[in-house]
Amino acid sequence: MANIKSSKERIKTNEKARVRNAAIRSRIRTESKKVRVAVEKGDLETAEAQLKEAFKYIDKSYNDGVYKANTVARQKSSLQRLVNALKATSETTAD
Repeated sequence: MANIKSSKERIKTNEKARVRNAAIRSRIRTESKKVRVAVEKGDLETAEAQLKEAFKYIDKSYNDGVYKANTVARQKSSLQRLVNALKATSETTAD
């Protein structure tokens, strides 16, 4: 355990940040999974709605400093590709 007061304060601050960041990461994983499940079921409307929700949390994670810009871009791109592929297959079967 640290003896210096500022070190003790940093330990507390770091722990709060760790818990907050873990919660944000968990929420993003949950929202991403909802998108993937909707895509697997072939439900385009639900997938698009879940995608919008997932993007909101992913963007928020960047603003909070949890993820870097490239990580956010990669995650969003990955989810968008899944939904676009579902869109393409649903359009070809509708024709």
